[in-house]
Amino acid sequence: MSRQGYQILAVIPARGGSKGIPRKNLCKVAGLSLVGHAARVVRSLSWRDRAILSTEDEEIAAEGKKHGLAVPFLRPRELAGDNVKSVDLWRQVWLSCEAFYRCHFDLSILLEPTSPLRLPEDIEKTVDVLIGGSYLAAATVSRAPAHFTPHKCLTVDEKGLIGFFLEEGARYSLRQDIPPFYYRNGICYAVTRKALLEHGTILEKDCAAVIIERPVVNIDEPLDLEIADFLYRRQKEQLPWHF
Repeated sequence: MSRQGYQILAVIPARGGSKGIPRKNLCKVAGLSLVGHAARVVRSLSWRDRAILSTEDEEIAAEGKKHGLAVPFLRPRELAGDNVKSVDLWRQVWLSCEAFYRCHFDLSILLEPTSPLRLPEDIEKTVDVLIGGSYLAAATVSRAPAHFTPHKCLTVDEKGLIGFFLEEGARYSLRQDIPPFYYRNGICYAVTRKALLEHGTILEKDCAAVIIERPVVNIDEPLDLEIADFLYRRQKEQLPWHF
């Protein structure tokens, strides 16, 4: 296995702690846990060389194994807190997997379980953009709704008075005049060995954008689970597996 000759490690990070939704990675969308959704997509990628679940939680590890993910080791507790950076966790998994499997990975993809609406082609496109453009990294993004862009954001001062986040915001009354802004949707991050292990970066240096045009959701609050369930059922015709 490999894609265009590159050895690829797929990483699914799923820690046990979560403030917004307790045990979030075990919550279900359309009858399947978030870990299960990520596993089902990664299993469909015949070209990935290893698919690893990174967690410190025994129950989540068991859920990952049930859906075909490898859990060769548990995540160190010091990398399971709220303030741990993704780059530090990802680096630890990469190096630990190379030591465990006695191999060398050229690229790695990170698939957050909190984005259950990903499709296999989203991941394939991200990897192909990374390789084809000789970038250090690539990441999926979605266009931000106009009312969430800096030009539409407001501030409220200590007197309760409204102001514009940007001084020029008052000039943008028409949505179509607002320049496009994008946000990370968590569907796929892809990095080269050089980006992660040498530079310690994901988005900061030479990272290509892969724009996802359809509606997606990143699970953070309980309502997001309901929205994801609705969108998942609506897009079921696009899914490569039986619904």
